[in-house]
Amino acid sequence: MRNKLIPFALLAFATPALAQDAPAGKMTVIDGESVKRDEPPPHGNIGMSTAYRYSDAVPGRAMEFRKRVLHVGAAIGAHKLAHDEVYYVLSGEGEAFSGDRTESVKAGQAIYFFAGETMGIRQKGAQPLALIISYPLATRAKN
Repeated sequence: MRNKLIPFALLAFATPALAQDAPAGKMTVIDGESVKRDEPPPHGNIGMSTAYRYSDAVPGRAMEFRKRVLHVGAAIGAHKLAHDEVYYVLSGEGEAFSGDRTESVKAGQAIYFFAGETMGIRQKGAQPLALIISYPLATRAKN
């Protein structure tokens, strides 16, 4: 049921074709398949992932909103944050770490990381780890 609600949460975005023509500040809707790509995860290229870069298609945005599915054995490597970030676990299991602290995470949990923290997250178990990741941009995007 939870995964069926995700498309409704994405109604605040637009399809890439519409996003290119839409003026900044207008509602846009983005289809996940149109922004989906397989790539190594950021910050270390540890394993493989599927990225859904929803907000890249939104002109004039002030934040990032992405889905990333870490395939088995993959991780977003340790990196220092310049801004607060929120990771929401859609499915799977993982370990989030910051400094010397490591916590197991699972579906339905959110991890709030603060600016200045060195953090990362890795997939654990037999299933991929699906995450929603959101954070503010330093300046409003021009696209």
